[in-house]
Amino acid sequence: MGVKTRTRAENRKDAKKAVAFARLNNCPSSPRKMRLIADLIRGKRVELALHILKNNAKQPSEYVRKLVLSAIANWQAKNEGQRIEDSDLYIKAIFVDGGRQLKRLQTAPQGRAHRIRKRSNNVTVLLDSRNKPETEPEENKE
Repeated sequence: MGVKTRTRAENRKDAKKAVAFARLNNCPSSPRKMRLIADLIRGKRVELALHILKNNAKQPSEYVRKLVLSAIANWQAKNEGQRIEDSDLYIKAIFVDGGRQLKRLQTAPQGRAHRIRKRSNNVTVLLDSRNKPETEPEENKE
């Protein structure tokens, strides 16, 4: 691995350490239905997003609610000593990608068969803080 590639990889790794995220793979609902839920909470504060998800009647909202709680726990693990209330967490990004499809056959009239695709999706939630902890500037000590 070259120096340039290594430094870019290290920079990506450092940037990923600062962001708290959680992933849900192969969730058994269609991506289209999950995107409706994701659009409701994108950019909202975490407390408000949890209230929206808890009071939503759609079935995928429970999966997303547990995922947001997991992302909060991941944020707490990375930022020990900071309180969630003081940091003003919000959902920086949430995106839904298609997962695997289970292909099934359903019998149809006159000896035919229709293909049924049972879809699943992958959801990723990124959390960020609006009140960044201030880091002390490093002074040159000579």
